[in-house]
Amino acid sequence: MSRPEPPLRPAVRITVGQVSVSDDRAANRQLVAEAFAVAAQRRSDLLVLPEYASAFDKHGVGKAYAEPLGGPFVSLLRERAAATGVAVIAGTVLPGAGDLAVNAVVAVDGSGELVGVYRKVHLYDAFGHRESDRLEAGPADAPPLVMDVAGVRFGVLTCYDLRFPESARRVVDAGADALVVPAAWADGELKAMHWRTLAIARAIENTSAVVAVGQAGDGVVGRSVVVGPDGVVGLELDEQPGLRTVDLDAEALAAVRDRNPSLANRRYRVVPKD
Repeated sequence: MSRPEPPLRPAVRITVGQVSVSDDRAANRQLVAEAFAVAAQRRSDLLVLPEYASAFDKHGVGKAYAEPLGGPFVSLLRERAAATGVAVIAGTVLPGAGDLAVNAVVAVDGSGELVGVYRKVHLYDAFGHRESDRLEAGPADAPPLVMDVAGVRFGVLTCYDLRFPESARRVVDAGADALVVPAAWADGELKAMHWRTLAIARAIENTSAVVAVGQAGDGVVGRSVVVGPDGVVGLELDEQPGLRTVDLDAEALAAVRDRNPSLANRRYRVVPKD
């Protein structure tokens, strides 16, 4: 089988990794390595994996699942990125203070360099869940995580952050053209509808593409979406695991912002709460 043609620049090619993650960390690393192989075969520039891609338990993720940035999961991301040239954004779990862990997203460029870490600011204390019992929140005033891939700047949020428009706006103010939202969006009444609606809203109000990648499996909705800056859904998955690939056109992103200069017209700025 021949390899797909590379993206026509200025497009950036993204593989959406809607994987089903278990509490078996070795098996999850194998799953990630396989996703990298698919992304490389498709000549992708960026692989996006969901929240908690290193390990997941639908009843709650805590310190038992944590490992440092130098541990096996992030080391695998860096090694596979360097070997394939595919950048990656993926959720993991880091050690926190005391008995707590940190819900984090790491960004690794195509050379294997760890560009940065986003520590989840908004903990999911809603709909009967209490992440704050197991996790510590990241600092609200930390610099936003933005990574340049093939001429497009990707800014990072995760999961529950999608419900807070100021989080997205702050990342856009840091230069993001596209918002990447790894998630393990909990299933439940209206939850899949909320997920899709919020992803579209964040795209429209920020004239930014949104790459929202959900975990598949028991207790989570899957349903990853890629939304254009005009709010048009260009890619949408169902509940099942899958790897899908899409091209984002940087010139088209810029054209939407030129026609709809709402970012330039706004009269308020986002200031982190103390």
